[in-house]
Amino acid sequence: MSRKPTISDVAQQAGVSKGLVSFVFNGRPGVSAGTRERILTAAAELGWSPNPNARSLTTRTAYALGLVVLRDPTIIGSDPFFPAFISGVESVLADAGRVMVLSVVPDEERELATYRKLAAESRVDGVFLTDLRHADPRISLLDGLGLPAVTLGRPDVPSVFPVIDRDYGHGIDAVVERLRDLGHVRIAHVAGDDRMLHGTRRRDQFAEAVTSRGGEAVVVAADFSPDAGAQATHALLSSENPPTAIVFANDPMAIAGMAVAQELGRRLPDDLSITGMDGSEMSRYLFPPLATVGNDPAEWGRAAARSLLTLIETGASDDVTLPAAAFIPRGSIAPPPTVAPSTR
Repeated sequence: MSRKPTISDVAQQAGVSKGLVSFVFNGRPGVSAGTRERILTAAAELGWSPNPNARSLTTRTAYALGLVVLRDPTIIGSDPFFPAFISGVESVLADAGRVMVLSVVPDEERELATYRKLAAESRVDGVFLTDLRHADPRISLLDGLGLPAVTLGRPDVPSVFPVIDRDYGHGIDAVVERLRDLGHVRIAHVAGDDRMLHGTRRRDQFAEAVTSRGGEAVVVAADFSPDAGAQATHALLSSENPPTAIVFANDPMAIAGMAVAQELGRRLPDDLSITGMDGSEMSRYLFPPLATVGNDPAEWGRAAARSLLTLIETGASDDVTLPAAAFIPRGSIAPPPTVAPSTR
């Protein structure tokens, strides 16, 4: 193999689950002699053996799971995803007698150093990887440290860790289809941080959905923060050819965009249609109520916590695919105006 073999490769070659491979190499009972021999043979042929650092960690229990977040604290404070995600995690950890350790870091250097410190001091038994980045260096670092992890989303580099994923393109496609059916042609997207996989994936899914339906896609870069959403909205609506609809990469940016649009004299949704993403609870209480794409961060948290606990306890955990994200239509969208707001 051109890359380092993983427990998943052994399981696939032997025709068993990763959990059975882990049971064999941890000396656990309940595996038939034939299956055990098949697993050992597959591991020998691939040249795979358990990571000694990972095995040594299993003998020490911190009863804590870690979440290291590389974001500006002000962005985290305004983003409803993380509080809901953490509440989902905590609902599982409370029953398991464990706690979560949260670290917010300002840059990648501090982030990687935090993971090394957590592993060296046995502060946590495993970690959650959120906000996956392109060629994410955390994947190989955690593998080398022998620190169990689960990733929220599928990395674009080889990974030994279980994945918690959701088809978000389904919801974005439904948003664009609805806007095109209403008659919108020039549709803008205020994108998330392009260093993050989910930011660029949402951007690309939007562009594909618009162009495939004969619309005109306009993309403006932002960073998921309300301030960036406000600035992008002001630039779009002040341009010579403003869009009639804006799709924001998350709800906080959309909420900021609604405020800017109204300050500029746009009536929502008569003059401008706006949608968000991530389905935050606050989105339904705005005026008009914000159309959005559901995400249920608490469900992400529960699934990630269960998967990570299984990985820590058995040495293996399967990937989890959550139900596809669905479009939630509300009052912030309508057919485009027949007369430009500036002339009316």
